[in-house]
Amino acid sequence: MAHNTKDLSFKQSWLTHLVLIVACLVISAPLLLAIIKSTQISSDVYSSKLLIGTAFIDNLQKAWVQAHLGRYLLNSFIVTILVTVGKTVLSLLAALAFVFFRFPLKGVAFALVLLSLMLPTEVLIIALFDFVSRDLKWADTFTAIIVPFLASATGVFLFRQHFMNIPVSLADAARIDGCGPFKFLTAILVPMSWNTIGALAVIQFVYVWDQYLWPLVIMQNDQKQVIQVGLRKLIDVGGQTDWGTVMAGTVLAILPPLIVFMALQKQFSSGFALADEK
Repeated sequence: MAHNTKDLSFKQSWLTHLVLIVACLVISAPLLLAIIKSTQISSDVYSSKLLIGTAFIDNLQKAWVQAHLGRYLLNSFIVTILVTVGKTVLSLLAALAFVFFRFPLKGVAFALVLLSLMLPTEVLIIALFDFVSRDLKWADTFTAIIVPFLASATGVFLFRQHFMNIPVSLADAARIDGCGPFKFLTAILVPMSWNTIGALAVIQFVYVWDQYLWPLVIMQNDQKQVIQVGLRKLIDVGGQTDWGTVMAGTVLAILPPLIVFMALQKQFSSGFALADEK
């Protein structure tokens, strides 16, 4: 009986692992295909060959020269870091106010913050473009693609949920010891929130790095454009598209968010787990 139970458990475990492996392969198939095609010459990209080629360096060099990917990568990196840091700081301050301060209509204000999650950039883009370009005169500047994205309802929600798990007695003790709000935030809350900060950093870094529509609309200066728009320049170059070059540029463009996710994977997982703890 024990032997049969062990065999059944082994079969179930084997089947579970097989299903998970197949699921991972299906999900990663587009990325694997892009990596393979980025190593092939143009004539092989349109074929059904799924073997790794030898043209990756040549394709990458073409992408770097034709689309100026180095400049676009630097622009995206600057914008993404500034937005990620700004969102984190503002989210921490807002969550501090919502949890540890008392003010009229606090619940209504937080509800409005959550409602902003239902208004994507695409819905607001016309009004936002008119306000940023005509009223603020920020068109063709990094300010135009940084400032509108500094507010984060997701960040406020994550930090609020995390701060609500911190005992109120800790805040009362800090207040008795003469600890002001900002010192309480920097000396006590931030050291206790590194996992949540890491989780938010991953979310915002990937989100900002993948921005395409808004930079395309508001940024006409090619010298200040971001990587996602820059990749578009590789398509239909000279009336035809070298998809091997496009795939090589795409692989290069996904490396920064992939590195950030791998570096903060532990904090990313722990940050969401802490949000459910009581």
